[in-house]
Amino acid sequence: MEAKVCDLAAQQCRPCEGGTPPLPPDEAGRLLEGLPGWELADGVIRKRFEFKNYSQTMAFVNAVAWIAQSQGHHPDLEVSYRSCRVSYSTHAIGGLSENDFICAARVEALFQ
Repeated sequence: MEAKVCDLAAQQCRPCEGGTPPLPPDEAGRLLEGLPGWELADGVIRKRFEFKNYSQTMAFVNAVAWIAQSQGHHPDLEVSYRSCRVSYSTHAIGGLSENDFICAARVEALFQ
């Protein structure tokens, strides 16, 4: 069954510690199906968001930062004038966790 953005976005991140195994590839793939436009590459999930101008880009970056702080789970951000690439992985476990997908869904929900 496909995970939906709204289902994931309603969840809360849980602390991940070393020793917790990363998600198996099939589970990561299933969760990714619920995140339109997100891709899995090099052990991270990521998406590039495009904007009309710098102000919109920075408003988005600030909203993503707020989500990160509220969930205690922080993405890598690549910011340029009219775009931002958001990348998630769980460094503490050396792979993907459900937290990555929860936060990606929360970012995706900014546009719905």
